Parts: sequence; structure tokens; C-alpha cells
Amino acid sequence: MSDLHQRLEGRKPKFAIILGSSLGDVAEAVTDPLVIPYAELSGFPLPKISGHAGKLYVGKLGGKEVAVLAGRAHPYESGNAAAMRPAIEQLHNADVTTLVLTNAAGSLKTSIGPGSLMMLTDHINYAGMNPLIGTHSDADFVSLTDAYDPGLRKQLLAAAKKEKIPLKQGVYCWFSGPSFETPAEIRMMQIVGGSAVGMSTVPETIIARRLGLKVCAISTVTNLAAGIKGASPSHEETKREGAKAAGKMRRLLTRFFKDMKA
Repeated sequence: MSDLHQRLEGRKPKFAIILGSSLGDVAEAVTDPLVIPYAELSGFPLPKISGHAGKLYVGKLGGKEVAVLAGRAHPYESGNAAAMRPAIEQLHNADVTTLVLTNAAGSLKTSIGPGSLMMLTDHINYAGMNPLIGTHSDADFVSLTDAYDPGLRKQLLAAAKKEKIPLKQGVYCWFSGPSFETPAEIRMMQIVGGSAVGMSTVPETIIARRLGLKVCAISTVTNLAAGIKGASPSHEETKREGAKAAGKMRRLLTRFFKDMKA
């Protein structure tokens, strides 16, 4: 296996995207792509969950050089909250400065229904894990105030407006998974101010902020969470509804990068 910077063939992406379940359509939008299987890159995970391709695409999206990770490793696959740390460190070492995270999520609000896109304004770490545990550095005491960069959030909202894509905003609640949450857990998250619930993204945000990367994140809402009328969460539903929303995510991110000053 080789390090990422050795495989870029002179390309210099400043932006990276980690794709959530069934969002491979975004990777397909990358023009003139250099495609590298994760298996050929040091530290990149081999996703074990369907809907995650396990390939890196490096090319242009919206006219900007980007690195798109089609698939992630989830903490529930191994019990390791830092599963994505080696890959994010490789991005950082290749001079990526901004990380865009996407995920599939269950909605805690009927006003944010399946098929919606929701920009993260903050998160709640209910999983009780942290990817920085055990590394013993003063730099691990990283501030998570404005973890989701206000400037990037403003640009996402502007891009959504131009594309006439409704973009909700809310607080993402991280549960470890892989089992879905109970109705009681969902009621608790509603009480404390959550908007959506999922099994990823938060550890990647913490790692990226530890490394000094700017972060923004978008959820594809694939279902209503357990206990809400009409809810029937399943992995098949997550993949099905995620694929339906992939076109909107593709348009939003293409506009986002096209309008970005860089």
C-alpha cells in the first residue's frame, strides 16, 4: 500500500468529501477522475457495509479539485471510534484543508421528512466514544465550538438557494449502532434538542478539527426515527431513500464548490 500524496499524480485537492450510504452518485459527478481503491492506500478502511464502495475519486467537482471518499468505516464495525483517523490524516498530509461530511440519518422531526437534506449546525455525542481517547497529547483537548464552520454553512445555504433545494438545519445525534435507536431514546433526543440521528460523522468531525481542517456536514434524511408515526427504520430503507436523494446532494455540492472562492 502507498500513501495518498504518492498516488495523486500531481493533483492537489484542497477539499475532500466523505460520502454516506448510497451517495455514490456524487462520486460519479467527478470529472477526469483518478480512481484509487482503498485497498491500495495506507490507512484507508475497507468498508464492510453495503452501500459503501471503498474507492477514492480525485478530480474536479464544480471546477474545484476534490478528493471524494466513496464509503467510510463506522465505529460499530470494529468498536473503534478512530476507524477513519488514518484516512483523514492521509488527507491532511496531502494538504486537504476542508472536509465535507455526508451521512444517512433518521429524522426526529416530521417537518424534516424522508428525502430531505439537513445541514448540521451542531452535534450531540450520545455514543459515549471519542476518537481521540488514548493518544495523550495536549492538542487533543480540541474545542468543538463551531465544529461545523459558520462560513462553510453560509456558503451551503447560498448554494441550496441557487439550486432551489430546500436545506434544513439541525443538530445531529450520534449513536454507536448498528442497532437502531429505541422509541424512548428518540424521545430523549427530541427533548434535548436533536433534529436527526445517525451512526457516523461525529468522530470524523472530531478528528478533522483535531487536525485543523474546516468541516461542514449534510445529512440525507432516509426515514423517520423509531416511535414517530409512520416510522419503519431499516438498512434497506436507508439505502433506498439515500439513493433517491443522491441527485440533490450532487447538485448541492457541485454548486457549493463552483461558487467557493479558492
